[in-house]
Amino acid sequence: MIRFCLYACIFITLLNKAEAQSPVKVYGVKDGSMYIRLSKNISIASLDSFIAQYELHDLGLKYFIKTNSPDSLQKQGWKVESNNSKTFVITKPLKSYKEVINPADKIQLTEKQKEIAERFPAVSNNIKYGYNRFINKYPFATDGSVVTFFLRDYQRAKRVMLAGSFNVWDPQALPMSRTDSGWIAYVKLTPGKYWYKFITDGRWMVDDDNLVKENDEFGNTNSVFFKTNFEFSVKAFANAGKVYVAGSFNNWWSNELLMNRTAGGWELPIYLADGTHTYKYIVDDQPRLDPANPDKLPGDSNDFNSVVKIGNARLFKLNGHKDAKQVVLTGSFNSWRKDELLMKKTPTGWELPYAVGPGNYEYKFIVDGKEISDPANNVTTNKGNSYLVMEPNYTFRLKGYKNAKAVFLAGDFNDWSPTALAMIREGDEWIYRVHLSPGKHRYKFIVDGEWITDPSNRQWEQNELGNGNSVIWIRGDRQPQ
Repeated sequence: MIRFCLYACIFITLLNKAEAQSPVKVYGVKDGSMYIRLSKNISIASLDSFIAQYELHDLGLKYFIKTNSPDSLQKQGWKVESNNSKTFVITKPLKSYKEVINPADKIQLTEKQKEIAERFPAVSNNIKYGYNRFINKYPFATDGSVVTFFLRDYQRAKRVMLAGSFNVWDPQALPMSRTDSGWIAYVKLTPGKYWYKFITDGRWMVDDDNLVKENDEFGNTNSVFFKTNFEFSVKAFANAGKVYVAGSFNNWWSNELLMNRTAGGWELPIYLADGTHTYKYIVDDQPRLDPANPDKLPGDSNDFNSVVKIGNARLFKLNGHKDAKQVVLTGSFNSWRKDELLMKKTPTGWELPYAVGPGNYEYKFIVDGKEISDPANNVTTNKGNSYLVMEPNYTFRLKGYKNAKAVFLAGDFNDWSPTALAMIREGDEWIYRVHLSPGKHRYKFIVDGEWITDPSNRQWEQNELGNGNSVIWIRGDRQPQ
């Protein structure tokens, strides 16, 4: 027994000695910087393997070990943190958020890329809501507009790129940086929905840790990321088993948006489109108002719903009708509910501030039960509803026709109403500004009663009447024009 213990002690001593003499080879991320720690007694073969593994050929590590001169390291932006006879440590800060630019700004689009960009917008805001669902890792970290995309593992990959709708799927535009646990890349994003993939050593792949994926109608599956702009947060219901949030934005689906438990309550980051949204918390299957939010609107069954407003409010006004007992605003922006938006009486009539996001809307007033269009708005649809354009982002133009008496614009964005959108004569063309959501739109001009396609637009498609419609594709990053 004594002999066995002696042999064991000798073995452990030798093992510890061997481990102490093993060369240190560390590459990772520490305190926001890339971090390299190496032994100076490392063998040439081991050093070559380390350099090849992390693509450090330009760093001059062999020269530094041999001469102790840091010139080659400093030229590459590295700093010598410690240096003795046995080991040295060098660091290089990861790219500052201030240095991050929009990846799409660097890309010169080919015709093929332009086609892709038109059909798959850089950011889709043509949605009411969206949320992220990750496993094995936290949702991508955000700092203001900067999102840190993270691919877990794949340490043996030589090169990893990030491509998505934000850079027209260019496989060469966004190299990712290796970390101790995977790969990262910084991207500036505005709130909305994005599609993306990773490219590891030339192989395109979805994010296996992201549960939100979509098919792009061309047989490809892409990962989806939502840059959120709002967080449902409540410091209550601590003893509840599950808490969901449900609202007008998700058609009141009560078991979809599961909130995350926190130390003092529950939270859920989410993307919400600009506008007014009503909601409730579903606490162990029981609907509850937000106890921290005093803002509410009438709901069903004589109860109320909590309200969140994203974006700026528009003041809806109806002059006159001073003897009316009740005036209600209703429209496509609130699913034509007739009991929700009660207007307030003023000395000159009635008014209501209401947040409405970018888009084209129809609306009416209900005065003591009778529906009327807005007398201050001469733009109406076929159904007699007032027509409202919020934040127009596209200008339709028809050149010529200087002798025309009236020119109208009609399309899928105004239910093809032939007399609603009267175009204005400016110089040698007729114009009208509307808001077009990302994607495909069909339209025509009506010149003195005659329907015509756009003579300056070669894109068109056949319709059920056999006379065709002009077609336009709107990118998600289009600026107002």
